[in-house]
Amino acid sequence: MHKDNLHTLFDTLKNNFDVATPEQGHHQRFLEKLHHQNQTNIAIKPKLAIWKITIGIAASLALLVALLISYSSNTMSRDLASVSTEMAITQNFFTRTINDEIQKLSNETSPEYQKLKIDAFFQLDILQQNYLKLRDDLNESGNDKRVIHAMISNYQSRIILLQNVLEQIDELKQLEYKQQDENQTTL
Repeated sequence: MHKDNLHTLFDTLKNNFDVATPEQGHHQRFLEKLHHQNQTNIAIKPKLAIWKITIGIAASLALLVALLISYSSNTMSRDLASVSTEMAITQNFFTRTINDEIQKLSNETSPEYQKLKIDAFFQLDILQQNYLKLRDDLNESGNDKRVIHAMISNYQSRIILLQNVLEQIDELKQLEYKQQDENQTTL
């Protein structure tokens, strides 16, 4: 039954098929058009890639500026430092270490690592917001040791986060170098 419908369809379309032979050079013209189309697609793709990289870098720089502003305003208030001189030394150490790690991360300008950097800065911003809440808790609690410990843990979490991201970037670089070496030795 299905075969009959197919035969009927082809019988009705029999005179409508284009069976004319193409003109001389048709194959060559087709290949030239195909080649030209591939060349324009190749030229368009790098432009899109450059825009993606530029947007990623701009977003990470904007996030970095926002974080640095929040850190600089945080260091001026010296909230943990107001507890004791030991806490002032501790806060200065953590602040200096965090700023050093942020600077190291900012120096990584390769576009391959932009997602890692953006994610790290986003996580740092969350930790900074948590720290601001802890600072308010410290003011309300009157130097409660649990809040002080939570503030120190927050600083430590930021440092660990930054160090982990920098280690991931180093591991990715080493992996890329190994792959490049393997590719060169196989050639």
